[in-house]
Amino acid sequence: MSPSLVSVAYLGAAILFILSLGGLSNPETARRGNLLGMIGMAIAVLATVFGPRVGAEGYAWIIGALVIGGGIGLWAARIVKMTQMPELIALMHSLVGLAACIVGFASYVDTSLQFEGAEKTIHEVEIYLGILIGAYTFSGSVIAFGKLSGKIGGKPVLLPARHWINLVALLAMVWFGRQFLAAPDVQAGMTPLLIMTVIAVLLGIHMIMAIGGADMPVVISMLNSYSGWAAAATGFMLSNDLLIVTGALVGSSGAILSYIMCNAMNRNFISVIAGGFGSGGGAAAKKGDAAEPQGEVVPVSAAETAELLREAKRVIIVPGYGMAVAQAQHTVYEITQTLRDKGVEVHFAIHPVAGRMPGHMNVLLAEAKVPYDIVMEMDEINEEFPDADVAMVIGANDIVNPSALEDPESPIAGMPVLEVWKARHSIVMKRSMASGYAGVDNPLFYKENNRMLFGDAKKMLDEVLVALKA
Repeated sequence: MSPSLVSVAYLGAAILFILSLGGLSNPETARRGNLLGMIGMAIAVLATVFGPRVGAEGYAWIIGALVIGGGIGLWAARIVKMTQMPELIALMHSLVGLAACIVGFASYVDTSLQFEGAEKTIHEVEIYLGILIGAYTFSGSVIAFGKLSGKIGGKPVLLPARHWINLVALLAMVWFGRQFLAAPDVQAGMTPLLIMTVIAVLLGIHMIMAIGGADMPVVISMLNSYSGWAAAATGFMLSNDLLIVTGALVGSSGAILSYIMCNAMNRNFISVIAGGFGSGGGAAAKKGDAAEPQGEVVPVSAAETAELLREAKRVIIVPGYGMAVAQAQHTVYEITQTLRDKGVEVHFAIHPVAGRMPGHMNVLLAEAKVPYDIVMEMDEINEEFPDADVAMVIGANDIVNPSALEDPESPIAGMPVLEVWKARHSIVMKRSMASGYAGVDNPLFYKENNRMLFGDAKKMLDEVLVALKA
């Protein structure tokens, strides 16, 4: 392909990527957006492979890499459960960061002698920043993967003087950057570059370890943004316009999403980066603790739950991570259809940070074929809880915690939540009385109009469905 034809292909791919992001912003158009993104990436890869910068001798390596990488991706897509999607995405972000580091070192070794003067300085700044962002993204994403998969505890690890440590690390990377730019040759520049890479890796570990479990959905979005900027930096290193545009799109959209999610949690971006929120782990509330919510927990059976649903005119269902773990979304859909057939108005309430990643619950409900028009965001649905006969919470905890609004001393004070306690009856499905991912007790469990349906969500919902149909 000629350079002009490659440029046209890149332009078409960039347009498709923008249309893809637009489609992914709405559940009803998400499939189309995903398809447009796939077509755009196929065009981009083909234009690059058959463009003038790749010789015929490189085709065998490229085809081999595509087969291996595509095979791994296909295998992962087939075996990874929906509940494991957040950690899979974190792992993919780490690979983007690692790729940026590898490309950066290769670009420095191969092309550093091809530039002179200001052009050489600009190229080396691109390399330095690309490796820095890539190394941070790589190690931070690996830690996020560990936290999301349960291999690392959700409790934040807060070292003494951690902010000073971060500042010293930042200053050290700036100093080594100066040494790198002043290096007379590749061999001399490699030492400060390697030292900076090690510092960036350690900083990524330290920063993400200090972030608690409740902030992990924001962390996923934030790392998505970092991976985009790493890709953009790689594009500058390789002088690839499409990679720059694509990286900028991913980086900016991830940053915007992080901002939206921080607003949804009443948190600012800096406080999330600084860490320290959430004690993680789901430790049970201690009996007799002065801060323990007062009241009595009232358990309910599946049959009694079905009776409440059958008598209701309006039902709001709040899905959470517990529904994802139990793979109960299909049963939830059957219950929804059964209730709607009986004339009951059913809506779903989605909190922006429900689950372990942005849009987690929307994806699960779409997989179960729940109609898009009855799935509503928090801002739309909160005012409808007082008119609901039953609010049914399936495995959610922190996003329905009234202490966020009622207790100014709570760690989640000020966080917007789904106000399920305002419904005539609320039913919370949980395995036990353990606290949620943020490790904060929930007074909802003790309110007079609340009932607790204990047990595995899938098993209990199956029993509710049987009772409803009977």
